[in-house]
Amino acid sequence: MKAAASLRVLLVEDEAELAASIIDFLEGEGHRLDYAADGRQGLDLALAGAHDIVLLDLRLPRLDGLEVCRQLRANAGRPLPILMLTARDTLGDKISGFGAGADDYLTKPFALEELLLRCNALGRRFRPDDARPLTVGELVIDRGRRTAARAGRTLALHHTPFDILVALAEAYPAVITRSELSDRIWGDEPPSSDALATHIYNLRQALDRPFGKPMLKTLHGVGLRLEVPT
Repeated sequence: MKAAASLRVLLVEDEAELAASIIDFLEGEGHRLDYAADGRQGLDLALAGAHDIVLLDLRLPRLDGLEVCRQLRANAGRPLPILMLTARDTLGDKISGFGAGADDYLTKPFALEELLLRCNALGRRFRPDDARPLTVGELVIDRGRRTAARAGRTLALHHTPFDILVALAEAYPAVITRSELSDRIWGDEPPSSDALATHIYNLRQALDRPFGKPMLKTLHGVGLRLEVPT
């Protein structure tokens, strides 16, 4: 199962045996791996490098994975997909991970083949060659720079909420079902419905909360769509 395109992957994982297995497998599939065994080193490498994706364990020495994720979102200055790897599997743990800025969440133990699928899916979602702006009312989306602004105000969006917003804008004024959104974002390996709900909530907080009228509308039992306030 060779990757469609080589990715430069940063693995931040303190379990040496697991890290070696991941590195061997992903390099065998054509990806390039950098490695850090603690959170502080991982953060420094991520901020200094040009990685396509970060595989981030939660329980790390020196700096835990949640804090690494938060600092990357605050300081990376560019889109950087983050896939969390953790043995913590409760809904609260997942909400914390996505709230810190993670784009995907894989619970240990996992199959290396599933890890590969998720890496490839995250890699495909960043399309730097598509620089055509999308405009929906006062909303302007630059897909090349992966930025969005409403009424001239830049929206603070993490990777996955941004992709959901692009999908809705491309479909405007049509409705997109939650199933269609999940397929668009994650393909054949979707996470739980809770993950999608969390990302939609975060999108709503950035897109609508600071403004007088909402643009993101939920049609119960149908799906979601963007509407231009009148």
